[in-house]
Amino acid sequence: MDAESFSNFKRDPKKYMKQVNDNCEPLIVTSHYIDDTVVVIGKSEYDSLISTVEIQSNPYLMDKIHSGEMEFMNNEGQTHDIFIDEK
Repeated sequence: MDAESFSNFKRDPKKYMKQVNDNCEPLIVTSHYIDDTVVVIGKSEYDSLISTVEIQSNPYLMDKIHSGEMEFMNNEGQTHDIFIDEK
């Protein structure tokens, strides 16, 4: 993960935003005060993180995931063909 000072970031924020999105890698924007330091991430990365947190915070979904893992490990799972309608 790269780091850049706030003074450099504010000179050309568009450049750094493009870098973050093109590389799919967060950027730390540093400040003299540690509490003011931020991490810049792309929207798709943010959405993915939020989705993961929501799933992991849902006991019902986590139970389903763990049940599926146990079925897989015990060779009890079922396979299904997936058909995609490409219109």
